[in-house]
Amino acid sequence: MGLDRGAVVSWYERNRARSRALFDLLAEDAYYSQPIDLRHPVVFYEGHLPAFSFLTLVRKGLGCPSIDPRLETLFARGIDPAESQASGVSEMHDRRLEWPSRDLVRQFAQEADRRVLDALEQGDVDRRGHPLLDRAEAVFAILEHEVMHQETLLYMWHQLPLEKKRPPAGYALRPDGRVPSPEWLDVPAGRATLGVDRSSVAFGWDNEFPECAANVPAFSIERHNVTNAHFLEFVDAGGYRDERWWSLEDWRWIQTGRVGHPLFWAQHDGAWYWRGMFDLIPLPLAWPVYVSHAEAAACARWREARLPTEPEYQRAAFGSPGGERRHPWGDAEPGAAHGVFNFSSWDPEPAGSHPAGASAWGVEDMVGNGWEWTSTAFAPFPGFRAMASYPEYSADFFDGEHFVVKGASPATARELLRPTFRNWFRGRYPYVYATFRCARGHDE
Repeated sequence: MGLDRGAVVSWYERNRARSRALFDLLAEDAYYSQPIDLRHPVVFYEGHLPAFSFLTLVRKGLGCPSIDPRLETLFARGIDPAESQASGVSEMHDRRLEWPSRDLVRQFAQEADRRVLDALEQGDVDRRGHPLLDRAEAVFAILEHEVMHQETLLYMWHQLPLEKKRPPAGYALRPDGRVPSPEWLDVPAGRATLGVDRSSVAFGWDNEFPECAANVPAFSIERHNVTNAHFLEFVDAGGYRDERWWSLEDWRWIQTGRVGHPLFWAQHDGAWYWRGMFDLIPLPLAWPVYVSHAEAAACARWREARLPTEPEYQRAAFGSPGGERRHPWGDAEPGAAHGVFNFSSWDPEPAGSHPAGASAWGVEDMVGNGWEWTSTAFAPFPGFRAMASYPEYSADFFDGEHFVVKGASPATARELLRPTFRNWFRGRYPYVYATFRCARGHDE
């Protein structure tokens, strides 16, 4: 079956419209700010998104001429500044005296979009045996790359002062709800498929291949994500002041950064608040807590439990007595009844709000409302090969410092809601919409 050009053109245009809408949320004076130290300034991303698509598909894939070599080099890779030090990329950025004007960035983006759309509409972008274009790999890479970056943009926007952002029309806060009681569910021993055969799917990132599986012993896992209410118990019990619950490096991070609560919380006059995208609100106790891996692991230890492994997550989310499912709820296409994802909300919803999305074992919200930390360090599956269209995508992060997160957040595109999709972040990176739930082995 050939490439559906109409579908990919529509997807690209939808991506670009959403990206423009996200940049339009910001005040003009926020354009050159850098809300997260480990990310580039805002200006970079308005150029990077179209630049990556143009360079990957048109320049490298089809061998077409450049638009502006200087800007293409400037916007080529959205690597974290700290990550780039080893490769020398950050040195290039440090030498730059100033960023281009927004008008120049937008002119470049418009021309890049024009050439990418022309390639999608009529270019020879699906070539059997071509390193970048076999099965239209570069086409799908640029489409998924942009939706992943849109979630990154929201992490950044979240750290900007409230006065630097404009709520979109029709914005309304999601209400709090009843805090679900902690409940443990048993998951029987069984097989968990982690990877997938390349020939069986239209597209996947290199860390999803090849197909592999794990035999998972029986274990117990929480029905719901840990809520703000239950994490508050850890805070009130002095969890951030007790070295027993933290690894050596995580405790050093706590001490050095004087970390005493989740980044998404703030305290005023003794009361806790949620640092929302557009407002500061009383802490919604029923919402899932968003924390770093370090904080999640410490709280799990305090509760005499641990974080689930990646195979355990797969088994709890997609396993069933009759085999494995396409989604936790079955084969139905993801919809609003199943969870909070696909940019459907600026905020999470109370844990347990979508029982229709529960897995075969009754575990809820495994896809949506927040990525889920696992205890598994991000690493390749046996037989891994870096992808030609984006060879550094995964390989640069197989360092033991990043941990696999699974599932989805409110800002995760529906195209990424597949069982084998893997996300990852540094263990002490607190900016992402990532929550957790605890697990215990039956022999622990």
